[in-house]
Amino acid sequence: MLKALFLTMLTLALVKSQDTEETITYTQCTDGYEWDPVRQQCKDIDECDIVPDACKGGMKCVNHYGGYLCLPKTAQIIVNNEQPQQETPAAETVGAAANAVATSGAAGGVGASGMASSGVVPGTGYVASAAAVAGPEVQTGRNNFVIRRNPADPQRIPSNPSHRIQCATGYEQSEHNICQDIDECTAGTHNCRADQVCINLRGSFACQCPPGYQKRGEQCVDIDECTMPPYCHQRCVNTPGSFYCQCSPGFQLAANNYTCVDINECDASNQCAQQCYNILGSFICQCNQGYELSSDRLNCEDIDECRTSSYLCQYQCVNEPGKFSCMCPQGYQVVRGRTCQDINECETTNECREDEMCWNYHGGFRCYPRNPCQDPYVLTSENRCVCPVSNAVCRELPQSIVYKYMSIRSDRSVPSDIFQIQATTIYANTINTFQIKAGNENGEFYLRDKIKKPLGSWLSSTANKL
Repeated sequence: MLKALFLTMLTLALVKSQDTEETITYTQCTDGYEWDPVRQQCKDIDECDIVPDACKGGMKCVNHYGGYLCLPKTAQIIVNNEQPQQETPAAETVGAAANAVATSGAAGGVGASGMASSGVVPGTGYVASAAAVAGPEVQTGRNNFVIRRNPADPQRIPSNPSHRIQCATGYEQSEHNICQDIDECTAGTHNCRADQVCINLRGSFACQCPPGYQKRGEQCVDIDECTMPPYCHQRCVNTPGSFYCQCSPGFQLAANNYTCVDINECDASNQCAQQCYNILGSFICQCNQGYELSSDRLNCEDIDECRTSSYLCQYQCVNEPGKFSCMCPQGYQVVRGRTCQDINECETTNECREDEMCWNYHGGFRCYPRNPCQDPYVLTSENRCVCPVSNAVCRELPQSIVYKYMSIRSDRSVPSDIFQIQATTIYANTINTFQIKAGNENGEFYLRDKIKKPLGSWLSSTANKL
């Protein structure tokens, strides 16, 4: 009897110790759970009950381990035996949804696996963490506490790797038993045209036109950017799917490929022969004084000033590169650049002897005898010779001879009066005669009477030039 009683007490002690070992004594739980002081363990929080309007867009809220699911209102929960059953209350769903698949009978339905890792379910709602959903025997939270469960616990949901879930169109089951988006653009399952670009979307895809094109009907046509508000500063050139800017001659594109800036041709490539002046979009050439632009507007040609006017120089004009100069005949010198002035050789240098006198004339000089008088004439003044009346020979000769030296300017128009000579009445009834005694061998000079003055006469020239 005592032995039986001892065995019974020992059995009860072992059972008691096992129950104590399965009891959770920690008071902190992971997200989605709260501490149950009665049961002394963490229990799931029913977010569908405490979170106002947890699901949007007409979705219904289904409580789940450590979280909740947002499913279409027509969704059904299918258990492992694949027999459909109506949605159970939230408390009962906790046990069934952990190892179940939620599907929708309508097109575009949403499915979520109880084995799914944390993530966004296509459409709306969330999937709890795999550790919380699968209900493993050991769970580690952010607070590093351990929950031990009795293997016989009916809430423990065995994993089923071979379990298949149904995903909405555009999604497929991943190796982690979640619905992930299908990239139709990468897989090549899209139906975009060759001139379109495939853009992957969540659960679908879109066909768009490449940049620089716009959709017109079912085709992509080029956008003529040049017809829109000005992209370019000066000139726009449209190309398939794009455009580029050009500048007018004399300009170049700036670094932004839009603005046109002026080219300083005088610095970059000076084509002017002499002077270059940059202007906006171009340049102009100018020449130094004495030159003029040639027909190509770049080179300079000498101006022949002597051909432009016959009044530049008094005597002769000589053209030089970029200028001109005036020359004078021998015996003259240039004054003020254009005028010719006679050189008075008698005041500078001459070759006259001591018994000669220098006579300057235009362009030269002459040496004359200081005493031009010939016998029987006697020099009475610088240039007058008198024949003494006491000399019988002088009765048939002119009483006096006056020597006058004068310069006659050349290039005179003819006939022309050169000088006038006039006799004075010394004796009554005297007859005065005038004649050219020498120097008129070619008949270039002649004498004519002075009008109304019979005692005078003019020496004139009949030659073309003197």
